[in-house]
Amino acid sequence: MGKKSKRVRKSGEDDNIVSDSDISSSNDNNPLTAADESEPRKAPALRSVDEQQTGAAETAENLQCEDPYEDVYEEEEDDDEYEDVYESSGDEDEDYMEAMATGDDVGMAATAKKQPQQQKEPASIPTINMDDGSNPAAQIKSYNPFENHHSAGTPLEMDESAYKMHHALTPEWPSLTLDIVPDKHLGDHRTRFPHTVTMVVGSQADGSGKNKVNVLRMSDLSRIPGSLGREKTEKELDDEMLGEEWKNDDEDNSDDGEEESVDNNSEEEDLDAVLEHYSFPHACGGINRIRVCPHNSDVVGVWSDSGVVSLYNIGGALDMLDRSSSLGINSARKEDSAAKHQLPPAARKMRKDPFFVYSGHSAEGYAIDWSRVTPGRIATADCDGNVHVWDATHPVAPNDIVAKYGKKRHDPWGNSSFSVKPTYSAHGDNIDNPSVEDLQWSPTEATVLASAECGGYVRIYDVRCPGKAMISNKVHASGADVNVISWNRLVGNLLASGGDDGSFSVWDLRNFQTPDPSIAPKPLARFQSHRAPITSLEWHPTDESMIAVSDDHGTYIYDLSIEEDDPDRAGKSDEVAAGAVEGEIPPQLLFVHSGSEMTKEVHWHPQIPSCVATTSLSGFSVFIPSNL
Repeated sequence: MGKKSKRVRKSGEDDNIVSDSDISSSNDNNPLTAADESEPRKAPALRSVDEQQTGAAETAENLQCEDPYEDVYEEEEDDDEYEDVYESSGDEDEDYMEAMATGDDVGMAATAKKQPQQQKEPASIPTINMDDGSNPAAQIKSYNPFENHHSAGTPLEMDESAYKMHHALTPEWPSLTLDIVPDKHLGDHRTRFPHTVTMVVGSQADGSGKNKVNVLRMSDLSRIPGSLGREKTEKELDDEMLGEEWKNDDEDNSDDGEEESVDNNSEEEDLDAVLEHYSFPHACGGINRIRVCPHNSDVVGVWSDSGVVSLYNIGGALDMLDRSSSLGINSARKEDSAAKHQLPPAARKMRKDPFFVYSGHSAEGYAIDWSRVTPGRIATADCDGNVHVWDATHPVAPNDIVAKYGKKRHDPWGNSSFSVKPTYSAHGDNIDNPSVEDLQWSPTEATVLASAECGGYVRIYDVRCPGKAMISNKVHASGADVNVISWNRLVGNLLASGGDDGSFSVWDLRNFQTPDPSIAPKPLARFQSHRAPITSLEWHPTDESMIAVSDDHGTYIYDLSIEEDDPDRAGKSDEVAAGAVEGEIPPQLLFVHSGSEMTKEVHWHPQIPSCVATTSLSGFSVFIPSNL
């Protein structure tokens, strides 16, 4: 246990052991001991190393033992400590200064006892007056997509982690409208990358004769590099739980599987997107609205700014695009062999001009919609408030065409394929501004039609009763135009409308008619956060509560199933709880796609989950949000 303490007697010294009383009496003559008598005595174990090394005689109460297991640290002498003491006292004693200079510890201790030590107080932090405006407080403010675009001035930087997939295209001429063409051979609910998207778009050229109807096929649309967007494998979950040591020990057994996974991911991410297109000349001017027939994607309806509605057969172009895909020209990954066998053996003849042209409207228009219940039924409306209903004179669906005309790939489309009947005209309560901006057929009723009109009106028609509306309501008391409407395909009683005042609402048609026509119905929800007119909205094809909305500044995706969590607003009306304050970010807002200039139309892809396509003045965008 280290060195033992042993007493050594000198010659002439008494052989008797010194008693405690003798020790105490001898200490009375020690000036250092006398000075410290008033301080409480410390136990030997609590005394510092410096106190044990002062050279005091070892006594029964001060046994000095060395512990071989004790870590002894030497502290560096800090001369600044004394300087701080003197600076804080302000009245230095000459004896103390002399004792410190000569190194007389006893003299310093005695002098320090005479005058109390004053500790240096820390300097106080100066107070800054914030009221004079010279030092304004820094404010950290979150980005608000409804407000910050007004003071942007600088381009936005894309956050790639917000997207699973994002591709953009700048055309020769801008387009006000687009529509998705369903793929016949690739199947529904496609989640595997790369994706293929086919669209039909209409141009707005600087000359009437330069406009075209374009069929675009974008293939090899890969995910954004690094955004795998997949669930963790069982091995990855085990490695995360057990740590790096387990992961390193198990690497040799999983090299083959990991290399295969990396190869698949790199194959998905490294592909270059490919664009193919076919054009159809449109001599009737700029294209206001374009829609694909849901029962036969070969037929496309086009509203022009010259007041003419044209129908095109794009089946030949789709056949050429399908054959190109089957030959592997635009796809690094081959499609399933079963899908290839379904491709047409030969492309149909491509007809460039429209097969049906209707000029019976008195003015140009934007409203056109195909019925999803009755094949071949269309409704069109113009800016004079006239609504015309079209019906096909022969089968429309491909299987029905084959059943009637045989398998000779007969093309029944011609100038006698449809019969058109003017059904409704401008109403007396809105005779000054009767323009019909949008039309929507009911997803469940073959004869029910809804219209969005200027002046804030939404009307419900039944084509079995021509000449009058079944329900007519002014949903905007301010008279703001209703630009667009969308009928929920999964919940037939829900209708959404978007206005020129930046608000969009959701209506329950079961409570849409009020006893007093002068009183507007109460919406299920109304959002007034947008500061620009609503240009488009559409319900999700497979999620009944999700809706995509666009204004001039961007595209926004809402989930209306999310409830308000603010307890201060929980008891208020649904209209207020949903975000009735202009510029406020509602909790239902899930995703914002910005950066496009003057977005005009948005559509969900019916076969690729949560895939969105938009058109704007700056071009087309196709993307999948990472949180959907």
